[in-house]
Amino acid sequence: MSPTLLAQRQRRFETDVPPEFAAVAHVRCCASEVLRGWRVSDLLIEDIQLVVSELVANSIEHGRGRVALRITEATGAVTVEVTDSSPAPATIRSAQSDSPRGRGLVIVEALAHCWGVSEDGCTTWAAFSSRS
Repeated sequence: MSPTLLAQRQRRFETDVPPEFAAVAHVRCCASEVLRGWRVSDLLIEDIQLVVSELVANSIEHGRGRVALRITEATGAVTVEVTDSSPAPATIRSAQSDSPRGRGLVIVEALAHCWGVSEDGCTTWAAFSSRS
């Protein structure tokens, strides 16, 4: 496939997120609207919305500085990336059974095809297959 053809098939949405938990619901709705516009399936949108919520909330709670969300869609894949200024990489933690917190990345791991953290630790990403 030529690079020109690949570039034509990629879509991108980016936004800064205020580092306040109240912003999580808003960015989740924005992600949903964007994905519907890209004709992503409703079931996949639900999974991506939850992952966006978890990654953004984690970044607000554990990161520092500016928080940014980027969603890209290319043939067969949707990728969510959340970036902040903290070099401490996101890691899965063991939550106590009676704790209402501590399961965000477990949820990400369960819903995404794969996930990871950039080499500098500032970006956590999750990828999804958008093929039916």
